[in-house]
Amino acid sequence: MYLKSLHLRQFRNYQDQAVRFFAPKTVLVGDNAQGKSNLLEAVELLATLRSHRCTRDRDLVRQEEEAAQLQAELERLGSAMELGLILRSNGRRTARLNGETLRRQLDFLGNLNAVLFSSLDLDLVRGGPEGRRVWLDTVLVQLEPIYAHILQQYAQALRQRNALLRQGETDRSQLVLWDAQLATTGARVTRRRARLLTRLAPLACRWHASISGQSEALTVQYTPRILHSQPELNLDDPVVVQQAFLDEMQSKAEAEWARGTSLVGPHRDEVTLTINETPARAYGSQGQQRTLVLALKLAELELIEAVVGEPPLLLLDDVLAELDLRRQNQLLDAIQDRVQTIITTTHLGSFDAQWLTSAQVMHVQAGRILA
Repeated sequence: MYLKSLHLRQFRNYQDQAVRFFAPKTVLVGDNAQGKSNLLEAVELLATLRSHRCTRDRDLVRQEEEAAQLQAELERLGSAMELGLILRSNGRRTARLNGETLRRQLDFLGNLNAVLFSSLDLDLVRGGPEGRRVWLDTVLVQLEPIYAHILQQYAQALRQRNALLRQGETDRSQLVLWDAQLATTGARVTRRRARLLTRLAPLACRWHASISGQSEALTVQYTPRILHSQPELNLDDPVVVQQAFLDEMQSKAEAEWARGTSLVGPHRDEVTLTINETPARAYGSQGQQRTLVLALKLAELELIEAVVGEPPLLLLDDVLAELDLRRQNQLLDAIQDRVQTIITTTHLGSFDAQWLTSAQVMHVQAGRILA
């Protein structure tokens, strides 16, 4: 998979900027707030239709403009492809594939695969469970585009159910319908997340052992809330998982009515990260936390490559400064020229001169990219 060109119009601080990529590694150099991260964000949007930095399209459109356009040319499994995305301030989007407007944005997903590693990803360890759930969902959307539709179904059922819970007990009979809907879609989300971590966790543990010099043992585990009351639950059986959700809803019914919100479902699940059997969030040092996140990202890259048949793009947003020299070398050695990589940095001092010989270096200044 190779991104050949990217064209941004009225996106973030870019008015009209075209970039061609002709090397396996591209280094974007510039001061902070010049637009380096914005370019990586554009690639992320083309891969996942979401941004890790904001949730509203109006924040992606250049100030005082109505719409932003992203266009990309790439080569995937030997075939040329063109991707186009129009983001509007009012939230409406248009997705195009090879010049044709798509009726479903779902058909846009899975054409470009990318793994993003930014300084914000340290919150995977330090932050709350929502960030870890979003990370899992983002990986799943790239591996199984249909998962984006399943997430939408679950979110809709959750909104409707919560609305009924806020109205009071007079609507209890209507709640039964949304209980079934939430259990059905929730089981699909939970089972897919569990399957993903079953494949991802061993890869992350192997990378973590390598980076830490075999001195630390990482454990990555998906822990749905329904396992708290039924720890032996078979997550491979959809009927069993659905029934477990319904049983849990029944046991928490009074608490849900009292609080006016759904207390059962994958929106409350957790990904548990431990180092030497100690919670990484509470006790891991900064070095340990950075090693853990690096291992997760390298595992993500390896898994996507195994599933889709070629390496995804690797987007590194100002992360070298967050890593010590040994971890930098581990990361750069893992990349080499096998994976197309776009890196942002404020200076080139972190890079070995020999590593830069096969890199394309561009300077970013106030929304303009200069060779």
